[in-house]
Amino acid sequence: MEDLKDILTGASQDIGINLGNREINLFQEYYEELILWNKKISLVSRKSTLDIPIKHFIDSLTVLPFIDDRKTNLLDIGSGAGFPGIPIKIVMHSLEVFLLDSSRKKTSFLKNVVQKLKLGRTFVINDRVEKLIAEENYTGAFDTIISRAAFKLPQLIKTGAPFLSGNGVLIAMKGKQINDEIKEAEKIAQKVKLVFTSHHEIKLPVTGDARKILIFKKLL
Repeated sequence: MEDLKDILTGASQDIGINLGNREINLFQEYYEELILWNKKISLVSRKSTLDIPIKHFIDSLTVLPFIDDRKTNLLDIGSGAGFPGIPIKIVMHSLEVFLLDSSRKKTSFLKNVVQKLKLGRTFVINDRVEKLIAEENYTGAFDTIISRAAFKLPQLIKTGAPFLSGNGVLIAMKGKQINDEIKEAEKIAQKVKLVFTSHHEIKLPVTGDARKILIFKKLL
């Protein structure tokens, strides 16, 4: 995609992020792998040329202001084609990132991307989140849990909470119609010692698509 650099540069600046040549080149490689693999397995929907750069890459980066750069690791639950975990890793390259998905085909793609892009301290886990909860070495192991529309909010709260360290944060990336989910999620959050701290209305550059980012914090 010839104008990918221009699209990403302009759109990232619109959300307050300046991408350097290193990041742009990595996104270019990521884009090419997505296009290649998408011919073989269903990874992303492409209704327009803006879908991957804006609705996937830039959308993933909208959470950066809410990730404390002093935190050391992040678990992306239901990562799919790598969103938002891989774009976050490209920009916050010192972060240790774990990409969790139950699909073997998708985790094969993720492993390929991690290798191609030479993303250090990035790990792919092929498992169901419900099974991973039972593994003690993951309990309370993560500073940040994130998921991009992979689960209903109540389910994400219930399954994500056991992985969070004390004072860790859970970030849910959702569409605009989630009021009913929020009410139920707050009740569940109390039971698993999470507190709903904030929600943020986001509009994607260029397309104007509406998003909501919801932040929950683990109590000590």
